Amino acid sequence: MSSATGSFADFLAGGGGGGHGRRDSAWAEAYVGENGFHLGPLFIHAYALAYIVGIALAVFLGRRRWASVGGDPALVEEMAIWGVPAGLIGGRIYFDITTPAAIPHVWYGVFAMWDGGMGIWGGVALAAAVCIWRLRRHGASVPLMMDALAPCIMMAQGIGRIGNYFNQELFGGPTTPPWGLKIDPQYRPPGYTGYATFQPTFLYELIWDFGFALFLIWLGRTGKLRPGGLFPLYVAGYSAFRIFEESIRIDYSQYILGLRLNFFIAVVMTAVGLAWFAVNQLRPRRGSAAPEPEAEGSTSEAAAQRAQGEAAQYPGRRPRAAAKTPSQPAGPED
Repeated sequence: MSSATGSFADFLAGGGGGGHGRRDSAWAEAYVGENGFHLGPLFIHAYALAYIVGIALAVFLGRRRWASVGGDPALVEEMAIWGVPAGLIGGRIYFDITTPAAIPHVWYGVFAMWDGGMGIWGGVALAAAVCIWRLRRHGASVPLMMDALAPCIMMAQGIGRIGNYFNQELFGGPTTPPWGLKIDPQYRPPGYTGYATFQPTFLYELIWDFGFALFLIWLGRTGKLRPGGLFPLYVAGYSAFRIFEESIRIDYSQYILGLRLNFFIAVVMTAVGLAWFAVNQLRPRRGSAAPEPEAEGSTSEAAAQRAQGEAAQYPGRRPRAAAKTPSQPAGPED
């Protein structure tokens, strides 16, 4: 696919907006006309490069966040080694199933992810399943790792959306502001061939992804959530935005009852994320309903373990003092 030659790029390069500007920059004319660049004999696709940069950022931030809760940063790298291939496979399988008409008509078409065509939900689902398997093999905390990686994954998705610009995909209806995206005629949907610039919905999602990721980081630092609460919020928050995004997109999709297939999936995933979050936060803590009598000294040991767990989940937060029980000697009376 050729690249998107958009008025947004014209605007940044010094030209006009809304598809009516003149390209005064020869650099913009040459660069945005390609969806990648040559590196010796290799052609590097911009779509693939965006994913690589996003993954690298996620690993970098994930290592820091996992280390901040007392984890071994090397485990994040292992999650990437196993999770990234699983995510690519899951994302492509999702795309092939939900948009079969968009598969290139060549023998390797079902694998041609370098030309675009990745389903976020399929990729996240398979990558999460593989990473959970690896975490359990290591005996590591699944909820803590999921919380550490949730905002990192969302930022990676945002960077990956930059690749949609070069592939001229993920756009909405016609628009005229300077940030409008110019779509080449061969990529315009039927009924829209007379329009030049369209809403860059991939850009809207990029902004949302980074904004919501920062919100998740802030929320995690408040110490108000139980372990495992950030990941379902990520699922719900991302999917909720996709409800809006799918309602304005006009590029190719499967339709059901006049609405895009991914609109219905976004609604379902938003509900799943919210329900998951509610169960995670509201379910009774283990052993809180009817605690068994503890032997001498076991109370203080359990309290120390709880304090250690809180310190791991909320770095920098002062651990709560253990409540005194009959098994603990009382302090001297004044």
